[in-house]
Amino acid sequence: MTDSTTAEGRRQADWAEFYKNGPPKEVIVIEDDTPPPPSLSSSTSSSASGQQVPNGHPVTSPRYRIMQPQLPPGQHYYPGSSTSQTGVSSIPVNAGGRVTRRTNKRAPSSDLAASGSNDMSNHVPNQHYAYAQGSYAPALHNQPHPAQMYANAALVARPDVGNTPNSAVTAPTRKKRKSNADVKFVQPRTWQENQAPYYPPAPQTHANAPVANRDAPVNIPPWDDKEGHYIVVVNDDFTNRYKIIKLLGQGTFGKVVECYDKETGRHCAIKIIRAVQKYRDASRIETRVLTTLKKNDPPNAYKCLHLNDWFDYRNHICMVFDLLGQSIYDWLKDNAFCPFPPNQIQFFAQQLLRSVEFLHRLRLIHTDLKPENILLKNGAYKQVPYKKSPNKMRRVLLDPEIRLIDFGSATFQDEHHSTVVSTRHYRAPEIILGLGWSYPCDIWSVGCILVEFLTGEALFQTHDNLEHLAMMQAVLGPIPDKMIRSCHKSAQKYFVQGRLDYPNDETKRASRKYVKALKPLKDYVVPAANRAENLGFAAALKDLLGQLLTYDPEKRITAAQALKHPYFSYIVDEAGQILGKRAGGDSFHPPR
Repeated sequence: MTDSTTAEGRRQADWAEFYKNGPPKEVIVIEDDTPPPPSLSSSTSSSASGQQVPNGHPVTSPRYRIMQPQLPPGQHYYPGSSTSQTGVSSIPVNAGGRVTRRTNKRAPSSDLAASGSNDMSNHVPNQHYAYAQGSYAPALHNQPHPAQMYANAALVARPDVGNTPNSAVTAPTRKKRKSNADVKFVQPRTWQENQAPYYPPAPQTHANAPVANRDAPVNIPPWDDKEGHYIVVVNDDFTNRYKIIKLLGQGTFGKVVECYDKETGRHCAIKIIRAVQKYRDASRIETRVLTTLKKNDPPNAYKCLHLNDWFDYRNHICMVFDLLGQSIYDWLKDNAFCPFPPNQIQFFAQQLLRSVEFLHRLRLIHTDLKPENILLKNGAYKQVPYKKSPNKMRRVLLDPEIRLIDFGSATFQDEHHSTVVSTRHYRAPEIILGLGWSYPCDIWSVGCILVEFLTGEALFQTHDNLEHLAMMQAVLGPIPDKMIRSCHKSAQKYFVQGRLDYPNDETKRASRKYVKALKPLKDYVVPAANRAENLGFAAALKDLLGQLLTYDPEKRITAAQALKHPYFSYIVDEAGQILGKRAGGDSFHPPR
């Protein structure tokens, strides 16, 4: 910008040149108690009130003035508006005529805290506008302001001036000045063109702020890993009572270890919950459920896992159980996923339904029934030839007694229900469709588990909702219109005009092939022989599975009803041959 000097020794701003790049984006407070440069020296100069102030500029009469903007020719200024007639942005100051500054739409940060006469807490937007003349070089908390401006007339913002080596600025006090007599002045500074630019650090925002891992402990003790799992060391003492023998398993919740109990001389299983608060909270719910089960079934006739003891050790909730065999899933995996014999499937079904009926009677819903959560009491077995492949041997359990475990997700009927429960392969359709869930979701899971016992493999092996529903239709037939019409809006995308939108343009070839290969439910049950008894037994199993895997939860069979089903009246051997039928009052004994 070019200046001209008047007869009074004061520079006259060239406003046309000043506005050639648009209006300034900052407003300046001019504070100066030093004599003007020699080129501008005169006997007198103008104060803000228009009074003549002698050279020397006493502190009691500051040399600064507020000037109205002089727009280029053809442009007009309208107080109270946001733009001039030609669209030049206006610059606000407060109503009292005191100049304030803004930060050009930047988020506030601590290093730009307001202080002194420029306290932004008093800034009121959409008021009148002005410019200031003079020089201003504040430094807030000894930090240069990102938009300080330096010139002798109307000034242009330069973000790096505050970093110049000849800066001689002190931080203003936080007290607001009461009058112009409190204004302090500084020597005007010249712009150094060769000065390296200064860019203030970006304020810390939510996007780039460090985020703590909520699943990991803040301070990691030496006995924990970074995820909060207890570090298992074989033969180490675990409290004064237990000694660690080996690791049995690990999951999201924590670890299960085999320990030797020094007091009883027996081995036990201890579930060590992760030292993360949400898992600690969930474990307390589980201990409450387990305590309820043991209180209502001391002899454990309903085959649910009993809690022997629990304690808090090194910030880990620890639960002590009897040492049992491996899970049904692990057994299947170790047995090359060979199906179980018909008599053992029948006994598994009876035990599992009795456990579920007991839970439901206590108004508890397990919500996570699956082969991984069913343990064998004793994993002893014998090896026999596999009839489908005579040269292949398969294991057969000597004792098919089981225990139902993992009540960490169990929910009382009258308490909060999460939106999604159950492991994917065993999830009921009402959960996928967002219709709410209750006791029947456990029954659906039991049906899926029994089919897996028959075939050795999970019935619905998928991780996608649409594909899961397509598999259900391939096995069980169309989904009822009633459920489609009442499904949650989040599930309506799976249907078009009342029909499942599968396959569609986005369906992968492998998915189409897999769904197409599924068989109707009745084809999964094959009679051992073409005799009336065998056909009757197979028909009874088909009927039971059909009632367990009924779409509509209101029409699905209950656990108590399923235990009375004719399927359990047959006496069957390991080869599937029917040996007779039980009378109504006969007890059900484990097959041998």
